[in-house]
Amino acid sequence: MVADHAAQVEELLADYRRSRDQLAGVHTALAAISESATSPCGLVTATVSAQGALTALTIDDGAYRRYRPAELATVVVRTTAAADALAARAAGHVVAPVLPSGTDPEALLRGTADLTPAEVAPPRPVADPDDSFEHVSWLESDSPRRA
Repeated sequence: MVADHAAQVEELLADYRRSRDQLAGVHTALAAISESATSPCGLVTATVSAQGALTALTIDDGAYRRYRPAELATVVVRTTAAADALAARAAGHVVAPVLPSGTDPEALLRGTADLTPAEVAPPRPVADPDDSFEHVSWLESDSPRRA
């Protein structure tokens, strides 16, 4: 009987070590993920880690001539989002083998795996009546006052 328990303990420890080694491999693979995307114009390239951190940004000199600052900012944000989507997909492929079947790896990585679609949707902003400056005059004094 004691031998059976010792064998069970050894088997559990071996399973634990295999799982730990597998998770260490997943951790290493996630840390190595680096995905890049280039804008449709070819002037901006963004590189993102598995965690969505921007790790590199290349802006060709021609982008400064082609775009106004706000337009260039939009190109940078969209290109970074495209790289982030690629990195999330790559991270999903890395973690999928260690997840239970039926688990969406990308949803798990986003932190939304157990949420309903209604819970995932961002809340709609509530209009604040004080945000309207329709009846405020800025012309007659140094501080705004209600007209």
